[in-house]
Amino acid sequence: MSKFRKALERLVDASAKERIAVSAAALALSILVGAAVVFVSGIVATCASPAFSVLGVGVCYDPINVFTELFLGALGHPEQGGWSPTNYRVAIALQQTTLLVFTGLAVAVSFRAGLFNIGVQGQLVFGALAAAVATIWAGAIAPSGVLGTVFLVPLGLLAGAVAGGLYGALPGALKAYGGANEVITTIMLNFIASNVAYVLVSSFLMPESSQLVQTAVIPAAAKIPNVPVIGFEARDAFSLVALVGALAFITGVAYLLAKTSFGYDIRTSGLQEQAAAYSGVDAKRTTVLSMALSGALAGVGGAVWVLMVKGRFLTGLPSLGFDGITVSILAGNNPIGVGAAAFLFGVLKSGTIAVDFSTDVPVELVDVLRGLIILFVAMPEFFRLIGKRYLGLGGEQRA
Repeated sequence: MSKFRKALERLVDASAKERIAVSAAALALSILVGAAVVFVSGIVATCASPAFSVLGVGVCYDPINVFTELFLGALGHPEQGGWSPTNYRVAIALQQTTLLVFTGLAVAVSFRAGLFNIGVQGQLVFGALAAAVATIWAGAIAPSGVLGTVFLVPLGLLAGAVAGGLYGALPGALKAYGGANEVITTIMLNFIASNVAYVLVSSFLMPESSQLVQTAVIPAAAKIPNVPVIGFEARDAFSLVALVGALAFITGVAYLLAKTSFGYDIRTSGLQEQAAAYSGVDAKRTTVLSMALSGALAGVGGAVWVLMVKGRFLTGLPSLGFDGITVSILAGNNPIGVGAAAFLFGVLKSGTIAVDFSTDVPVELVDVLRGLIILFVAMPEFFRLIGKRYLGLGGEQRA
C-alpha cells in the first residue's frame, strides 16, 4: 500500500477529535501562508507611507493587522472597550451564517444520499422568487401588524420550500427514472432558473418605475421580525428569529438523518446503494425525495434572503448555493458541523468588509486570503470524502 493511500485511510478513519485538530492545524497553516502572501505583496506594492520596514525595505501591508481585522474586525473588535454584541459587523457575520446554514444543509442532505446537488443555487433562486410573489400577493388580504407577520412569514417560507423542493425533485426524477447524471442536470438547471426568473420578473412582476429587474417590495408584515429589546437594528438586515430558525433546521435535519426510517434510507443509499436495495430501500423513491428535501432547504434559504435581507426579489442573487457546497464539505456533510462551518464563512465575509474599510489592502488580495483559508480548512475533509466514497477506504470509526 502506498504512503499516500495509508495517509488517506488514516484520515478517513480519524475520530471527531482528530478531525477538529486537523481543521485547527489547517486554519493555522492557512494564516501563516496568507501572512507570507501579504508580506510579499506589501514589498512589491507601492505606497506613500510603508506600514513597517525590514532591512531598509518598506512593506506597505502589515500581515498582523490584516488578520486581526479579518477575524476580530469581523466581530467589531470585542477585545476593545465599548463593544456591543449587536453591532453591525456581528450582524453581517450572523446574517451570512443564517443563509449558509440552509444551503449547507441542502448540499449535506444530497451528499448523505450519495447525490451531488450542484443545483442548490437554482433552487435558491426559485425559492426566493416564490417567497416574494406569495407574500406580495397575500399582502393585499393579510392583516397588518403581528397577525400579518404570523401569517405572511410562514407563507413565504412555505412557498420557498415548495418551489425549491419541486425544482430539486426534477433532477432527482431524471436520475431515478431516466439515468441522467445529477451533476450535469443540476448545473444546467442553475442557468435555467436564473434566466426563467429574469424573464418572469422583467415581463410580469417588475414595477413600472423600477430601473432594476426586481419585484415590488414585500409587505412590512412579511419581514422576519427582530427580537424585542435585544434585537439588532433594522438596517442590519439580520434577525435573531431567523438564526434561531436556522438552528432549529439543523436540529431537525440531524434528527431526521439519525433517528427516522427515511434518514436510514438516505444514509444507507449514500454508503452502499446495492446493499440499501438489498435491505429493502426503494432507491428511486429515495433519490427523488432526497433531492426534493435538498431543494426545499435551499428554497427556504432563498425565502429567508427575501424576507430578512432584501425585502424583495431581484436578479443577481449572491452565490450562496455554491458557497453551500464548500460549507457542507468543510462540515463533513454533518448537519451539526454545517452550523460551525457556516459561522466561519460568515466571519470571513464580515472580516473582508472590515479589512476593506480599515486597511489599504486591495479587496482582491483579501479574497485570496479568504480563499486560502477555505481551501486549507476544507481540503482534509474533501480528501476524506474522496477516500471514503470513491476509494472504499475506512470503516474503523473511532470515538
